[in-house]
Amino acid sequence: MAKTLNVLLAGFGGQGILFAGKTLAYAGLMDGKEISWLPSYGPEMRGGTCNCSVVISEEAIGSPLVTQPDVLFAMNLPSLDKFVDSVVPGGTILVDSSMIDKKVERTDVNVYYIDATKIADEQGIKGCAIIILIGKLFKELGFCSQEALDAGIRKVIPAKKAAMLDLNLKALQIGMDA
Repeated sequence: MAKTLNVLLAGFGGQGILFAGKTLAYAGLMDGKEISWLPSYGPEMRGGTCNCSVVISEEAIGSPLVTQPDVLFAMNLPSLDKFVDSVVPGGTILVDSSMIDKKVERTDVNVYYIDATKIADEQGIKGCAIIILIGKLFKELGFCSQEALDAGIRKVIPAKKAAMLDLNLKALQIGMDA
């Protein structure tokens, strides 16, 4: 992994954007990295626009706002359209192709199209689409250790929702196998 990984997760409220951002942040924290997590959402909340900046770094973080992401998670077309050009050359874009039927025209970035929402629905893990994409990112970039990723997801899921843990771990594995 590079010294600093700037990640932007974007989609609609209710797609787990902030949850996924926390998962990435905690995974970095569990690996002893400096982290920041900055949510941003429109006034509509569920169904409105939502994005989350996460920085995982070996050094002190100057700003928590990610304006030039190394990694973009695009969970809907408006988010892809809005942020695709801000990804740094050589960066990575993960597209939920169940929700977006458009292809990225840029040739200087790595793009992964995964039918995450469709796969999550078929596997009985509705709502875990973005976690499938995190699994794919882990497979491609190895941004943290497997132990840190598992610990991160365990940290984000509250005890009262313990039943969600197995579903999210299953989603991670599906993404890693994609």
